Amino acid sequence: MESVDFSTWLKKMELNHPLVIAGPCSAETEEQVLKIAHQLKETDATVFRAGIWKPRTRPGNFEGNGVKALPWMAKVKEETGMLTTVEVANAEHAKLALEFDIDIIWIGARTTVNPFAVQEIADALAGTDKIVLVKNPINPDLELWIGAIERLHTMGIKNLGAIHRGFSSFKKTKYRNTPQWQIPIALKQRFPTLPIINDPSHICGEREGIFDVCQTSLDLKFEGLMIETHFDPDNAWSDAKQQITPARLNEITEELKVRKGRVEEKDSLDKLNNLRAQINVLDKQLIDLLADRMDVVENIGKVKKESNVAILQRSRWSEVMQGMVNEGKQNGLSEDFIEKIFKSIHQESIEHQEKIVNS
Repeated sequence: MESVDFSTWLKKMELNHPLVIAGPCSAETEEQVLKIAHQLKETDATVFRAGIWKPRTRPGNFEGNGVKALPWMAKVKEETGMLTTVEVANAEHAKLALEFDIDIIWIGARTTVNPFAVQEIADALAGTDKIVLVKNPINPDLELWIGAIERLHTMGIKNLGAIHRGFSSFKKTKYRNTPQWQIPIALKQRFPTLPIINDPSHICGEREGIFDVCQTSLDLKFEGLMIETHFDPDNAWSDAKQQITPARLNEITEELKVRKGRVEEKDSLDKLNNLRAQINVLDKQLIDLLADRMDVVENIGKVKKESNVAILQRSRWSEVMQGMVNEGKQNGLSEDFIEKIFKSIHQESIEHQEKIVNS
């Protein structure tokens, strides 16, 4: 599967800008859908999205109009010429999307986590030439994301792509769903031709941060954006805070910068190569320092074994972590970054000590 060119469908669109998928979180009424679509026709949006089936976290909220909204999507295509896309969560949804000639089908984050549901959808879509996009699972699990894509590919679906919408976290951050950029980057490394679309609306959970997340995704060479758009965002029936107007979408796409794939000017290339050489030296030093640290950790393990002391010393660990967070802040490093690094180091240290204590 690594050798497959997944980007054919995107190349055929012959766009001179990143792909833009836009539209409301929910298809509320036929009038609302068509009004937004006609406004989006005047933007860089190529694909109109709308939630037809809206499984909510808790019952009682608006859960979509269901199948009665699918003819509205057909009218969008007829009146504006835009492609259409909807989310499907089961085999029945998938069959209905095909029946109503939806151009692009996407599998949502809550569905991607369930291989049984993904397989049922893959069976229903078997052999289709429609474009199928897979959102990352709600938990940061790269293999689960890849597994969903593989299930679709195994069923003869060639026009595939991924949507990065961030990952759930118990820790409160500025994001609704933390981007964890290293995961979609790892996906791209595994499948270089797989188009990845960024969903800043679900990452941010509010409209103010959308531009910055869009720019970051383009800097990382993502191929497109899926942005929730509504003519009256504050009164949208679902996810009102994260939707923007078509006019704001136009502003964002005009302001975004698409970076070159590589440095071509000789002077800049020489500078870049020199800086990369410095990075290589520093990375080697980091590895050497970590190895030295683990040597000390193993000696600590020997002392604990001799004294019959538990490996995990919570008060000591909390003290170390807080000290490193403070030190990091003084050096311009974020708390989240320091915590991730030292949690990994701590886990490796525990494993080294366990080998000593249990030997």
